[in-house]
Amino acid sequence: MRILITGGGGFLGNAVANALVARGDTAVAFDTHFSLDGAPESDHHIRLGGDITDMAALAQVVRKHRPEVVIHCAAIVGVLSSIGSPINIVRINVEGSINVFEAMRLGDIKRCIHISSEEAYGEFRSHRMDESHPLEPVLPYGICKATVEQLGRTYRDLHGLEVINLRTSWVYGPGLPRDRIPRNMVLAALEGRALHIAHGAQSAIDHTYVDDWVTAVLAALDHAEHRYDVYNVSSGHSCTVKELAEIVTELVPGAEISVGPGMYRHGNQIELVRKGALDISRADAELGWKPRFDIRSGLAAYIKALREAKTQN
Repeated sequence: MRILITGGGGFLGNAVANALVARGDTAVAFDTHFSLDGAPESDHHIRLGGDITDMAALAQVVRKHRPEVVIHCAAIVGVLSSIGSPINIVRINVEGSINVFEAMRLGDIKRCIHISSEEAYGEFRSHRMDESHPLEPVLPYGICKATVEQLGRTYRDLHGLEVINLRTSWVYGPGLPRDRIPRNMVLAALEGRALHIAHGAQSAIDHTYVDDWVTAVLAALDHAEHRYDVYNVSSGHSCTVKELAEIVTELVPGAEISVGPGMYRHGNQIELVRKGALDISRADAELGWKPRFDIRSGLAAYIKALREAKTQN
């Protein structure tokens, strides 16, 4: 297939582009910048500079490269970013997504895999919840993700687009650029630095290793007929920030990672709403997808990859 990947230069977009190229597909990566290592640019991995808020540029890419499917990763990511610039996040995440859907409509592209987020749920009502959980987002990032999901349904009803939403949860692994858990813990451990996180021991979060996220995207991409337009994608289990620190300390002997009491705070500022585990049984039953990595094996793989990258440099 020939697949257009918006945000194809970012952490997630780059990871899925590499996987597509490796299996013989053509990845047309569209992004404002490309800062991560990926497969060498070739006829099967095309990198194009551009912004999803530029409708003309998107339409030109679709007209020239004729993608069959879109994987929509492009977005301003994170709670803090959305609070710091709410107008900008609406412009890029919502207006930009409308441009993506419009370009699909004009180019007669029928399927879009939209990378949504568990932030669309807001505060979890139970320790484990499935896709029937009400969408009650409380901050601009989650509100935008829920909005784009609903806009996709509007384009489905009006224009026949199939927009499949993957609600992902705290994806981590090689290439993660954001200074948050578990990246900050792993880097501190490997660099021999002590790290104390002031708050968060009680917050339970479902983390997803990036390789599992990629296989979930490919499973949704390849699935012939979707009965549902939304799937949870995660490890299916949550662990507290305190437990996360303990695992990193076990995997890197001598590491000094500690966590203070209470709920985790984004950037030590915004308290995390109650979270937990995502029920991933729908993705299993419908897509035949299961994660390979629990939090311990995922962190071990992450640490191994960083160590190998350091020796190669």
